[in-house]
Amino acid sequence: MRKQMFGALMGASIAAMAGPALAHVTLERAEAPAGSTYKAVLRIGHGCDGKATRTLRVQIPDGFYNAKPMPKPGWQLATTTGPYARPYDNHGTAMTEGVREITWSGGELPDDWYDEFVLRGTIGPEVAPGAALYFPTVQECDGAAAEWTDASGNAAAENPAPALQVTEAADHGDGHAHGHDAAGAAVLGDLSIAGASARATPPGAPVGGVVLDATNKGAADDRLVSASTPVAGRVEIHEMAMEGDIMRMRPLPDGWPVPAGQTVSMQAGGQHLMLMELKGPLVEGQALPLTLRFEHAGEVALTVPVGPAGGKGASHAGH
Repeated sequence: MRKQMFGALMGASIAAMAGPALAHVTLERAEAPAGSTYKAVLRIGHGCDGKATRTLRVQIPDGFYNAKPMPKPGWQLATTTGPYARPYDNHGTAMTEGVREITWSGGELPDDWYDEFVLRGTIGPEVAPGAALYFPTVQECDGAAAEWTDASGNAAAENPAPALQVTEAADHGDGHAHGHDAAGAAVLGDLSIAGASARATPPGAPVGGVVLDATNKGAADDRLVSASTPVAGRVEIHEMAMEGDIMRMRPLPDGWPVPAGQTVSMQAGGQHLMLMELKGPLVEGQALPLTLRFEHAGEVALTVPVGPAGGKGASHAGH
């Protein structure tokens, strides 16, 4: 009898503890590095007081930009735009406003069913490691609502907003952890960027160059497919290669491969990023913003230090 009672009490206790945890709207992946592309998967495990969810509204926090929702069959999709707290570089263009709220409506998610709602965007490079970005979410049901909007960070909150913890950069193998804001370095999932640098250019020079190292700690190959910076009209991926007895520069239309389990390096006189249509000279001591886009890992932002004209880094002053 005591065993039966103990078992019943334990079952009730576990149910009581598990109920609220499962009831919250949460993010499938709750951590990501600053400056990286992030896929937010909102997990919905219940309705409102037993009623089916008909509408889901999600607010986009400051520090998260270029948000794009994923369409969902059977649901209508709407977005509300507004200004950002600060401008962001997007493919070389300054973004001052974007999506600030996403609404899925017109569907039906019964209380005893589970589903996911997805959006994608970029974590601002200015967000400090250790900070949290909150995505206040409201479920609207038939005559009821569940508001997951508490952004206080209180673990005991009854209605916590889905939270994304912004992390520091991973260890690059030298015994030190480099943050996303370390000059010339960034981390994007299994990819880490290090040693990014550029050379100063003379006034009037139309082009400049950037070199960097990339390490892929994952099990799948990736490749750099494009890049952008607000200091140039466009960025191209180039290499210097011999054609007969002549060294020529040529673009890499298929991008720059970063094989799984390897570190690859750009260098002056080899593969490099070419900054076309410079809007001004690159000046020694300058930190130029650069956004890299990989085929699988996504997008990451970093700052590239500009060294002396004769130092390390790609130079195209005479191109």
